[in-house]
Amino acid sequence: MEIAMKTQTTIALAAAALLAGVSAASAAPAPPKSTAPASPMHSSNLAPAPKETIRLSSTQQKMAWKDLSTGALNQKTPAGFNATIGATMPARVATANVTAKAATDVPTLKQYNFAMVQKKLVIVSPTDRKIVDVITR
Repeated sequence: MEIAMKTQTTIALAAAALLAGVSAASAAPAPPKSTAPASPMHSSNLAPAPKETIRLSSTQQKMAWKDLSTGALNQKTPAGFNATIGATMPARVATANVTAKAATDVPTLKQYNFAMVQKKLVIVSPTDRKIVDVITR
């Protein structure tokens, strides 16, 4: 009984510390945004900006499908939405970072997010949620 109480107390204290840290982090003011343009000498450290479209070979598409697709992740989309290149992914459709395995197998995908909608693997720009590629079986 004494061990159970110590365990519960430890868990309660850990939860309180976690909540306090989250509260403090969310209450902290946002860092000021720089208005200075990025220095061209330092821009090599930045990832390249996502392109509006990408073209994967059929082999790359198959690897991406194998690494990222799963029927369990297929999401419903708003009525009238069609997942096509150039369309904007609706805000209520969740996207995720491309997995490390997919980024290794198809390096072009590293800078993008993905979602499964309409039984399609949709590659999405994380900056503006524009669809840059659609992969089907």
